Amino acid sequence: MFDLITIGDSTVDTIITIDEAEVKCGLDKEECLLCFNYAEKIPIKNNVYSVGGNAANVAVGCKKLGIKTAIVTELGKDMNGFAIKHELEQARVDTKYVKVLKGKETRYAIVLNYQGERTILSYHTDRKYSLPKLPKTKWIYYTSLGKSFEGLQDQILKYLFAHPETKLAFNPGSYQMKNGLAKIKRILPHVNLLFVNRQEAEKLVGKKKTTKALINALLKKGVSQVVMTDGVKGSFATEGKDIYFMKSFPLKPKAKTGAGDAYSSGFLSAILSGKTAPQAMGWGTSNSSGVIMKVGAQKGLLNKKQVSSIIKKYPRIKPQII
Repeated sequence: MFDLITIGDSTVDTIITIDEAEVKCGLDKEECLLCFNYAEKIPIKNNVYSVGGNAANVAVGCKKLGIKTAIVTELGKDMNGFAIKHELEQARVDTKYVKVLKGKETRYAIVLNYQGERTILSYHTDRKYSLPKLPKTKWIYYTSLGKSFEGLQDQILKYLFAHPETKLAFNPGSYQMKNGLAKIKRILPHVNLLFVNRQEAEKLVGKKKTTKALINALLKKGVSQVVMTDGVKGSFATEGKDIYFMKSFPLKPKAKTGAGDAYSSGFLSAILSGKTAPQAMGWGTSNSSGVIMKVGAQKGLLNKKQVSSIIKKYPRIKPQII
């Protein structure tokens, strides 16, 4: 029996750090553009290759925090697929449910890192997703998939109906939010723990609201517990009654790729370890802090001792009821 099985696409990320660019924002400072001079050569500082994808990042993050973890993901039979499977095995994530597809490509992404923030160019390849026969598990973490994800989502629901003891954590991916919003809303009543950022929460609710109103609206859709991150400001979490806010630790990031996944793996690992939501926020914030100090979605993932060390370093930053 596993503690956790993650389900979603995996990628190989090429992370490019650039110097010569410009950020232009609207009056509300919320919508910003990363700008280059057209038809010119743009110098770069460096580039890093890293295994990524929400499901892989969370699987590795949870395993590092002592959680017995497996992953369900589909890879092409190519060098990128080989690299991903190798890295997962090195991290001791169980890969027996990884499907390698002949004649298919593995997903990849180009990540533009500028002033610590990331812009992602993501390549989606055609898939006909199917869920393998899964063993018993305490939790499923369902996350980013591409076109034709709907059928696999239905299979996840069938598994949950057949295994009512299994809990579901959900973090919708960008493709699902953009092209399958109606479909992912249908799974919300079955979600025990929803991970979203503020923009995703607003899209699921349908309008911009205050933090409390956003979280309460998601709870009304049937979600048992909500975690909402809000960039450098911090994060919010609720177990259904009180809503907590925790500031981010005061660190200057090198890169933010994988920060959300690190938070999710920290929070979920804490819950699986018997911690409360406020304690889990400390795990999530610490794990995210480790990742933003490295370039690569998995490079800075922490173990329990390192998480505890960061929490002790900032004793005044704790979850507060809002």
